[in-house]
Amino acid sequence: MVQILIEDALGDPRNAAALAAAAEFAYSPEAEAKPKFRAELGLNARLISSGNTQVYLAGNDEHLVVAFRGTEAPTSLEGLKDWLLTDAANLLIVPEGRLGTDLAAAGVGARFHQGFVDAIADIWEQVYAAVDQEMKAAERPLWITGHSLGGALALLAGWLFLRRTVAVHQIYTFGGPMIGNDRATLSFDREFAGKVFRYVNLPDPVPKLPTMSLVANQYVHCQKEIPVGAADSANDFVSQLRQGVVSGVLNATLIDDIWNAVKTRISAHGMNNYRELVSRLLRS
Repeated sequence: MVQILIEDALGDPRNAAALAAAAEFAYSPEAEAKPKFRAELGLNARLISSGNTQVYLAGNDEHLVVAFRGTEAPTSLEGLKDWLLTDAANLLIVPEGRLGTDLAAAGVGARFHQGFVDAIADIWEQVYAAVDQEMKAAERPLWITGHSLGGALALLAGWLFLRRTVAVHQIYTFGGPMIGNDRATLSFDREFAGKVFRYVNLPDPVPKLPTMSLVANQYVHCQKEIPVGAADSANDFVSQLRQGVVSGVLNATLIDDIWNAVKTRISAHGMNNYRELVSRLLRS
């Protein structure tokens, strides 16, 4: 049965289920993803790729979906270690370069994760051109989604579309990390009020990252969080690790301890797990 998007429903589990499917399909090679998008979502999809950033643009006469690929397997998650822990303090900056002006519009004091900004910068002009072409052919609601790193990119893309006067209908992320400080996310919350839905599996540690310190973390999340799954030791896990912090600083040993704990909980972060949890909402 084809899963559908419902334009007039904000945060509807049916929309979450459809976009969770799109976020999962985004991990597949184009030859596998295109028939999945068509069969399960009724969307015609194509892959846009630049450097290490990939995104699917999928649409029909009624909807347009942008689905960012994330990082999910333990081996590839290792590449996020520095972004989420080791270099988090140095990466929380005012972005420069091609997208700096657009992101600076979030206001004085807004800081963003430079690694996520660099990743969206690699592909942004291609994505914008493709969406702009589609909208000129037929204006439709624009939905943005992504899992893990893809969730961070989905939020940044939403802001950049806004700066190019492209209306974003709703944004759904799954297991996404934090993208910036409170000044940045307050601007996102204001501009996308009632349009952002962050699905978080409660045992998943990745949404608790990045962190500059386990005592005083300057990274915060956009609203709105939709918790799924059973609560377990994820919060206790963070609290226990705080006991090893000296003067609020994450030393190399503690960073390794945190990362090893993250990897032991990797199943809670998997997109297939998120998709199952969202599907349970439809059955409840």
